[in-house]
Amino acid sequence: MTILLKVWKVFKQSLGILIGAVIVATSINIFIISNKIADGGITGIAIILHYLFRWDTGLAIFIINIPLFMLGYKIIGRRMLLNSILGVTALSVSLKFTSQLPAVTDNQLLASIFGGLVTGIGMGIIFRFHGSLGGTDILALILTKRISFSVGQILLGMDALILLCAAIIFEPEMGMFAMIYAYTAARVIDLVQVGLDYSKSVMVITDKPEQIAEDIILNLERGVTYFQAEGAYSKQDKKVVYSIVNRTQLSQLKDIIHQHDPQAFVAIGEVAEVVGEGFSAWKGH
Repeated sequence: MTILLKVWKVFKQSLGILIGAVIVATSINIFIISNKIADGGITGIAIILHYLFRWDTGLAIFIINIPLFMLGYKIIGRRMLLNSILGVTALSVSLKFTSQLPAVTDNQLLASIFGGLVTGIGMGIIFRFHGSLGGTDILALILTKRISFSVGQILLGMDALILLCAAIIFEPEMGMFAMIYAYTAARVIDLVQVGLDYSKSVMVITDKPEQIAEDIILNLERGVTYFQAEGAYSKQDKKVVYSIVNRTQLSQLKDIIHQHDPQAFVAIGEVAEVVGEGFSAWKGH
């Protein structure tokens, strides 16, 4: 049974990566390449090469990634390497098969926004199934071992350089559209991975922690955690009440706090994802 579960897990991951790659490839062909909008990473380099030398975009992505896979296989691990190879191969093949699809719009602003939206959905699916499209992610991991910059800083620098090249080769306006595309895609990737069901974390410093906690448990049916704290000014011991609620329950929670202690100190924060009893279940693990 364990072997079957492992096989099923690998199959789901592979299928998710394939579906995500097809979505990304379709977006690149119908929105990005057709409107001369660049991308970051290896895809951006491939698009620039396509317009300069008429190279096949999918083939260029595949060829550029080969040395990166050879250099990075010890760093990213066997499973991630295999998933990355699958993602890059699927993207390259999908770009070829979707290259004849007609452009949806010739309005570059609309193309950058909706291209980012569709690409973000595809990339979010790939990341959700522990996949990757290789490229500059691997190069950044390699470089961070040799220079004193973080992976994020290196990726930002490389993407900025690629977009700058695109702006010079095409025109500055194209670089601006590329930034809109990249920003939209990044936001949608986050939404696909964590979902839209944002919750609120609430921390309450109060003289009546037990009463507030009891009301939250009974009326909102949410869990409560106590933190033991000490006031830096008053030097008094305090019980801090901590709970996470849905957005629809936030007003009720504030009413409960105000009812028991109008002088309570309340800090409310946004939580992108909550996994556990009363919220979402573990998925894809």
